[in-house]
Amino acid sequence: MSFADVNGKPRSARWGLAAKLFTTLVLLGAVGVIITAVLGYIRARDALEKSVFDQLTTARQTKARQIETYFRTIRAELHLLATSKMVVESTREFRAAVAELDRGAQPGLQQKLNDWYAANFIPQMAKVLGKQPALTDYAPATPSPIYLQYHYIVANPNPGARRKLLDDAGDGSYYSKLHALYHPMMRAAADTVGFFDFMVADPKTGRLIYSVQKEADFATSLQFGPYRASNVAAAVARCSENADPSAICLEDFAPYAPSGGAPIAFMGAPIIDKGVVIGVLIAQLSNEEIDDVVTGDRHWRQEGFGATGEAYLVGPGYLVRSAPRAFYENRDVYFAELKSVGTSDEEIAAIQRYGTPVLHQRIETEATRAGLAGVEGTGEIIGYRGAPTLASWGPLDIPDVHWALVAKIDTAEAFAPVYQLRRNLMAVGGLALLVVIGTSAWLSRALLGPLRELTAGVKRFAAGDYSANVPVRTSDEIGQLCAAFNDMVDELHQKNIVIESKNRENEELLLNVLPAPIANRLRGGEVSIADGFAEVTVAFADIVGFTALTSDMPPHDVVTLLNGLFTRFDAAANELGIEKIKTVGDAYMAVCGLPMPTADHTERMLRMAIRMVHITREHAMEHNTPLRIRVGINSGPVVAGVIGKSKYIYDLWGDTVNLASRMEAGGIPDSIQVTRAVYERLKDRFIFEPRGAIEVKGKGKIEAWVLRL
Repeated sequence: MSFADVNGKPRSARWGLAAKLFTTLVLLGAVGVIITAVLGYIRARDALEKSVFDQLTTARQTKARQIETYFRTIRAELHLLATSKMVVESTREFRAAVAELDRGAQPGLQQKLNDWYAANFIPQMAKVLGKQPALTDYAPATPSPIYLQYHYIVANPNPGARRKLLDDAGDGSYYSKLHALYHPMMRAAADTVGFFDFMVADPKTGRLIYSVQKEADFATSLQFGPYRASNVAAAVARCSENADPSAICLEDFAPYAPSGGAPIAFMGAPIIDKGVVIGVLIAQLSNEEIDDVVTGDRHWRQEGFGATGEAYLVGPGYLVRSAPRAFYENRDVYFAELKSVGTSDEEIAAIQRYGTPVLHQRIETEATRAGLAGVEGTGEIIGYRGAPTLASWGPLDIPDVHWALVAKIDTAEAFAPVYQLRRNLMAVGGLALLVVIGTSAWLSRALLGPLRELTAGVKRFAAGDYSANVPVRTSDEIGQLCAAFNDMVDELHQKNIVIESKNRENEELLLNVLPAPIANRLRGGEVSIADGFAEVTVAFADIVGFTALTSDMPPHDVVTLLNGLFTRFDAAANELGIEKIKTVGDAYMAVCGLPMPTADHTERMLRMAIRMVHITREHAMEHNTPLRIRVGINSGPVVAGVIGKSKYIYDLWGDTVNLASRMEAGGIPDSIQVTRAVYERLKDRFIFEPRGAIEVKGKGKIEAWVLRL
């Protein structure tokens, strides 16, 4: 018996077999397509999110290493300059010259200086401060600052940005004579290293007794003047109390009035003479180089940041140390966004007045809070523009400053390919409900095949296989996704190649500084390396009268002459298996017999000395310069080890080293002078002439021999 409807027809007649089969297949196909689409979307989103975070982290870490390397290089260069003979002697003499100027006054200069401040400096400060400052707040009122600022700033024939080109003010003062002698070398050193300015402060008076740029802080006091609360005053105060030659005092960026309120950081190093701090060498650092590194020279798209990505640097108080991307690309949009997120009018006015967001824009987000707290990480946060962003953050390892670096990109841009994939999958799923069984089956295979390959490629990529490209079999949306994935993998692979190349370069730099066995020990984890060697031979070489010889030569010619000579010395040392320890000015120090012991170390070193004499003669003839060299050699035990943290130095100590130095200092030009230890080992192979007993500081009379060349 069958059930019938009101018309008497059986109910089962409404659903024929074809309709049931069609409905079943459509439902099964729809379920399969929906499940596949959802899983593919989730996996693609997760993979893309991970790749974006990896890319952001890689970019952040690369920029962090560049910034840290920049500061390590500046610290090393400043330390080297602060310990140089030129800086020590110039500081001692500049102090005396400024003290001499303090004892006399020249009427009339005060008014001329005040007129210059009123016409040039005070309007600049009024623009920066937003109010008119008093002339007496900035114009110096004591004899030496008035005198020096008049002659080197007011009466300087060069415009403000080129005041450093004046070597001699022509006033006949003792200071100007010293300035004409030392300024060209100081200026060349500042230009070579890349300092914005290069200053020397007297720790007793706090006065800036020398500067390269000759800004309004020149010759003023950092203890009582208008700059007593500045970061340069803090750097000088810290270094003045520290007689450690390796001490470096870095003060974070702050607006600096003499530089037009620009953000300036200062790094100082004590200048020590006989254990006493006689001055502080100060490097004035602009944030432009750091900003160029963080912003990639404004090439955000070329660095893979797309249309909304960027990196920025923040410091204490969440104040930025680099300008955001919008500040450079569209100022109107930038200020509109600041207003939209509730930035105060005072903060916006300060940015407009100073012409930079650095030290004026405050960015407090989850990323900056974690980075300044010393935490490294990634995540999706609300950015400083109020939009969801994917970010990678972490602190920077720079002594004396507390900074964090954030790399980010808007979530909408980062996930645009995934959103496109989701729309495409929904469209495909809707079509699948309307097609027949065969078309549904073919379409399912066409969709699932590429997705499986993409999923496998994502897994291989997640496992660290950066060659995990997937085949692009179609030109539809899935094919575009596969191509985009392949492009992303290739791009990250290229970045890894660049990173590995940088690591190799760092390895080569380490081997240039340290002998290979010592470098291997450092990489092996040894913290303190010090060894004793019972038998080595040490040589010191010095160019006779080099300072006087090159006093009239341009700095570039001096460096070229000395670099060419020492390069040839290095080549000879490599051929003979000799380790160069260091060069100090025009002095060259080398050792044979360490870190790998060598039986014939004395003979090798003597042959090296002979080559050095001949090389010097050839170099002098080629450059038409009367170069002559003294070489001193001694054999015996030494202690060798690695010193330094920011810049490693492999050095030697012991009486053997000191006596070799004395042999060179007490030698004859164009000669090689040796001790008895060397003479006894080589007297049967070389001809020596006895020089008798010579006076050696700290040793008394010591026998010496001169090699007959």
